[in-house]
Amino acid sequence: MSKTLLISFGPGDAEASAGLVAKLGGEVTLLSLTGDAALGKATHHWTTDWTEIPPADNIAAGVADLAKGFDYIVAASSMAAKDLVARLAGILDAPCASDVIGIESPDTFLRPVSAGAAIETVQLTGSPIIFTFRPSAFPGVAESLPSATTVSIPTASGSKRVAGASGSAGRPDLSQAKVVVSGGRPLQTAENFEKIIGGLADALGGAVGATRAAVDSGIAANELQVGQTGKIVAPNLYIAAGISGSTQHMAGIKDSKVIVAINRDPAAPIFDYADFGLVADLFEAVPALTDRLKTA
Repeated sequence: MSKTLLISFGPGDAEASAGLVAKLGGEVTLLSLTGDAALGKATHHWTTDWTEIPPADNIAAGVADLAKGFDYIVAASSMAAKDLVARLAGILDAPCASDVIGIESPDTFLRPVSAGAAIETVQLTGSPIIFTFRPSAFPGVAESLPSATTVSIPTASGSKRVAGASGSAGRPDLSQAKVVVSGGRPLQTAENFEKIIGGLADALGGAVGATRAAVDSGIAANELQVGQTGKIVAPNLYIAAGISGSTQHMAGIKDSKVIVAINRDPAAPIFDYADFGLVADLFEAVPALTDRLKTA
């Protein structure tokens, strides 16, 4: 019987992994790095006493020691997960893949390449097999989890987190939200971004996302980045305001059930993908939509 170590980086990770766990089968141990997790399929539940996860280079060796003896080491795709699992693969001299969306056999997996334009079949030889996966590709329902055993993971000196910014504001987890409202660089400032994009998201009870350009320009938090190098989302409704529709961004939202685009440029590529499009200035259209929702 195979043994899997599922690493959870925060609220929603374990719940979102229920389908993958069912697909792999065997025994599952859940390692929750922040203590927020629930996965009834797990045989064991380990948690740390961390209030904030240290940078990956500080904890990779400690997690690798804990992970010895497992056939699979997996985590839901995120930048933090990819950082850690790549280091684990190096320490354990094990094969590694990212963004798995299908399992063909115990050692053969499907993953998107070329920004989702093609699907690659990869065979990983060696043990343990390490990969990150897109939760939207493995739907499932998690059950409640019994109490956890606290484990101590040694940390090493390395990079230090000197500052952080969060744009979540108590909103739903971006990767699991049913509604996502995203904004791009045209919003110009962090204040505009939070007021306009955050306001609409709150009116809809949804999560906030951002393009890489918005994150790189400093108007949105890194954790909000949606796209090939950010988070992959598949909500029922995705609203893109001031987003042109780059290949990198579209790779992260292509599984959304309904895509709504708001852009003043009628030639913006995102209109080729959107189910509904509005050619308008986002500074006028989005606040008007927010006000209408509040008074409806």
